[in-house]
Amino acid sequence: MEEIKAAPESIDVYISQFPLELQETLQTLRKVIKESAPDAEEKISYQMPTFSLHGNLVHFAAFKSHIGFYPAPSGIEAFKDELSVYKGAKGSVQFPIDKLLPYELIGRIVKFRAAENTKLAEEKKRKKK
Repeated sequence: MEEIKAAPESIDVYISQFPLELQETLQTLRKVIKESAPDAEEKISYQMPTFSLHGNLVHFAAFKSHIGFYPAPSGIEAFKDELSVYKGAKGSVQFPIDKLLPYELIGRIVKFRAAENTKLAEEKKRKKK
C-alpha cells in the first residue's frame, strides 16, 4: 500500500520537500506572486501552496516534469494567447520544469486575478448594503 503523505503545514515546508534547484524556482515563483499581490495571504489548500485575496487567488504545485500554475479559468482565459505555448486546461497551465518560468507573465496573471477578486468582493459588499 502506498504511504499517504500529510499535507504540508506551510509553503516553506512544501518547498523544502524538493531538490535544491527546484526549491530555487519555487521560491522565485512565490516571490513573484507575493510582489504581484502583496496583500494576499499564503496558505496550503488542496495540498498546494495557495495565495488568497478575497478567496483563492492562485495555486501552484511541482510535479516530475512541470510546475502546475492554477489561476482559475478566468486567469487562463484572459491570457490564453500567451499561454497557448504551454500545456494546460480550463483553470491550469503546465510550465516545463526544464525551462525558465515566464515570471513576467505570471506576475501579470496574478495582478489580473487580484483585481478580479477585489472587484468581486467590493460588488458583494455593495449588494449587502
